Amino acid sequence: MMTDPIADMLTRIRNAVRVEKPSVEMPLSKVKRGLAEVLKREGYIWDWEEIPDQPSNHLRIHLKYGPNGERVIQKVRRVSKPGCRVYRGSGKLKPVLGGLGISIISTSRGVISDREARQRNLGGEVLCEIW
Repeated sequence: MMTDPIADMLTRIRNAVRVEKPSVEMPLSKVKRGLAEVLKREGYIWDWEEIPDQPSNHLRIHLKYGPNGERVIQKVRRVSKPGCRVYRGSGKLKPVLGGLGISIISTSRGVISDREARQRNLGGEVLCEIW
């Protein structure tokens, strides 16, 4: 039984980036689909796709690297955990590394980046930080 599937997703991405894999697969959920969409919109991954499988579907994320093989994703940090949830209002959302990274927020309007949350004046649960 997995108690934190989002942490599992972030760990799979972190490990795949370290060994420079072109893609990584994991079980699919709505929150993971939202996380992948935010990563694509912000330019941290090339693309993602759903893979139909039995008994459950999978999510494949195509990782992005620079022209000389440098990593686009340097660090991934889980902020809100099952034992200690972290919520922030739109006024308390600060840029990560002075705007070089992003926070991914789960709001009532879906999973979005901290930049979008500040523009839409939305707060929510801070899932992770990526830079």
